[in-house]
Amino acid sequence: MAVKENLVDVYAKKFEEATSVVVASSRGLSVNQDTVLRQQLREAGVELRVVKNSILRRAAIKAGFEGINDSFVGPTAIAFSNDDAIAPAKIIADFAKKAEPLEIKAGIIEGKISSAEEMKAIAALPSRDGLLSMLLSVLQAPIRNVAYAVKAVADAKEEGAA
Repeated sequence: MAVKENLVDVYAKKFEEATSVVVASSRGLSVNQDTVLRQQLREAGVELRVVKNSILRRAAIKAGFEGINDSFVGPTAIAFSNDDAIAPAKIIADFAKKAEPLEIKAGIIEGKISSAEEMKAIAALPSRDGLLSMLLSVLQAPIRNVAYAVKAVADAKEEGAA
């Protein structure tokens, strides 16, 4: 009993500290698929665990996330990320396209419980690096346009002088 209470405490703390949590159905994944998925998540700094649903339910209640308990049914894999809020949902959703048994059930993003549909929408967002690249491109556009205009004026003056 003390071991289970300790596990509940450990997972309650993970729920509280995580930037994002993704709950997925892991039924039907082959050992090879599971290994590849874990490796991809580990490279992104995401921890994937398969835990008894009863322990997850009690940990979620203890952490104040009892609303996610409906998703703890059947074989459940749970991914915790303390850094990138989008990474676990993105990696699991992309992997699920190739491994059909894998399915996102629900999640928690920065303290807000999200449905499977919301998690899939979040997974469709560009990565943090992609968003920064888009922002940089938008910020550079006015400068680039001014440079083109100045060059066009300079070229026009050269043609007029020749």
